[in-house]
Amino acid sequence: MGAKYKKPCGSKCGKGIGGQAIVEGVMMRGRTEYVLAVRDIENKNIKIEKTKIKPPEEKNIILRLPIIRGMVAFVDSLATGIKVITRSAEMAGLEDITEETDEEPGKIEKWLIDKLGDKLTSIILFISVVVSLILSIGLFMVLPVVVSSGVNKIVKADTWALSIIEGFVRIAIFLFYIFLTSFLKDIKRLYKYHGAEHKTINCFESGEELTVENVRQYTRLHKRCGTSFLFLVMIISMIVFLFLRTDVVIYRILSRIIFVPIVAGLSYEVIKWAGRNDNIIVDIVSAPGKALQLVTTKEPDDEMIEVAIASLKGVLEDEPEK
Repeated sequence: MGAKYKKPCGSKCGKGIGGQAIVEGVMMRGRTEYVLAVRDIENKNIKIEKTKIKPPEEKNIILRLPIIRGMVAFVDSLATGIKVITRSAEMAGLEDITEETDEEPGKIEKWLIDKLGDKLTSIILFISVVVSLILSIGLFMVLPVVVSSGVNKIVKADTWALSIIEGFVRIAIFLFYIFLTSFLKDIKRLYKYHGAEHKTINCFESGEELTVENVRQYTRLHKRCGTSFLFLVMIISMIVFLFLRTDVVIYRILSRIIFVPIVAGLSYEVIKWAGRNDNIIVDIVSAPGKALQLVTTKEPDDEMIEVAIASLKGVLEDEPEK
């Protein structure tokens, strides 16, 4: 915890830092690497792991274009999120508790290891991302269409009203999902680390020294939060789909699936804009997402704050000046 890092330079300096709550820890991400800080559940020590990254937009100039960069960032964040959640569980020692050391791999597992070798992990990660996307699209894009179509059979709404009903159904499903998962014990703990992540970034962006005492006094809400991004996806999808009106259910479902990347790209641009500015319009745009963060973040204890600080300091040690 005594590692040196560059002196904070206010909110402008901190715009490139993002984070994510993980199993018993926090991941902080800069421009050149992300750092996992995880508390071992057995000995209570904080483990640090750094991974170098190259943002997708640096590989091709096309990926820097507005909207497109948001699409790429969405998929990249999803893949990285799944990867770091899995790795943090290993670092925390949870796998050691649940794993049977004397259990032999099955025939299929042995065959996959023999045939794929080191590529197996990447393939599993790819499949996880694809499955997550399919489930998300099914739950938040397809299901609202089906439900609103059922409602339409009762109220006989026109296409404009049908799109609005669909949008509110989508938001209701999203809020219900957040509310329902918030009662799970493991999710509650994850939300505390989420709060620690936000408090630490807010402290850093304010130019304060990263100490537990300083971090503790800051809010656990942040306008660049992933929760705010997802809520914006719900709102922007409602607006976009107002212009994609049809009474044919299958066409509505296909249009929603096809336009998911566009909606994600637009939402990314709004979040990016909000992160660069501080004015009353930004406050209004950020307000719903921040309100939702009252559920998706909880007040952390000091040990959780220590982990978040360790993760951010790990990023700042190697972060380039420009």
